[in-house]
Amino acid sequence: MNVPSAGDLRDEAMDAAYALGWTVVRKMPERAARLLFTGLADRTWQRRGKGVARLERNLCRVLGKDAVDDEVRVLSKRVMRSYMRYWLEVFRLPELSRERILSGMNISGERALFDTLDSGRGAIVALPHMGNYEQAGAWVAHQGYRFTTVAERLRPESLFDRFVAFRESLGMEVLALGDGTGATVFGTLARRLRAGGLVCLVADRDLTASGVEVDFFGGPARMPGGPAALAVQTGAALFPVTLWFDGPGWGARVHDEIAVPDVPDRKDRIRAMTQELALVFQQGIAEHPEDWHMLQRVWVEDLS
Repeated sequence: MNVPSAGDLRDEAMDAAYALGWTVVRKMPERAARLLFTGLADRTWQRRGKGVARLERNLCRVLGKDAVDDEVRVLSKRVMRSYMRYWLEVFRLPELSRERILSGMNISGERALFDTLDSGRGAIVALPHMGNYEQAGAWVAHQGYRFTTVAERLRPESLFDRFVAFRESLGMEVLALGDGTGATVFGTLARRLRAGGLVCLVADRDLTASGVEVDFFGGPARMPGGPAALAVQTGAALFPVTLWFDGPGWGARVHDEIAVPDVPDRKDRIRAMTQELALVFQQGIAEHPEDWHMLQRVWVEDLS
């Protein structure tokens, strides 16, 4: 008889927890669900595990502080509540009506993005881990624009399948990243863009350890060069987007297109565009630090 390993048991428990979220939490009364997830956020913050400790060190960078103090602790509690709100809304988003998703969004700058797509030119939306990008994706789909995105493979496979099914139900095409499929995924994204499609990518943390080094809040950090590389390769427009929670609704800003610089070397073009993207993210995060859900390492110093 095969005895399941501790890792297998953890994977099964995680899959069961997410399944519970998309069934029980999805159907709970909204007020009760919000109270539950606020309580989970506060308990997680009080325990100050590895994720919260990393979050607070990241917030020190954002606030320009050398060490965690009372201001950072207060902000990290707000971030954890925002982060748990994101997960609550992920589980409940399939229950939200089209009217609520549309009316609850306070967005600016979107006309330039839609005009680009309507002209037949492809567009890339690059965004940080801010606010609720699942809701933003649903909002875009309800505007009549189907788009393609990328998801990192998760363990167990059944959990990854749940996330893919969830996102596809919102109107997204999801490509799996992992298992040496990077070049294939890039090629598929390029084809979508050349056909005038929309690609949306979360781009404030490098997952491959081979990203572009940028200056971010005064220190070197690594960010994926994929959005800029796709723009250089295909001629698609690159739009940074920042997101936040706006009371009971959602806020978003589509920033100005990042143009391909007139320099001869392709790597230099990608590097310059990624740096500009980082500066836009920096601005958005500084304006809404409580809605930047970054509990992982970002800066080179922390990675080493």
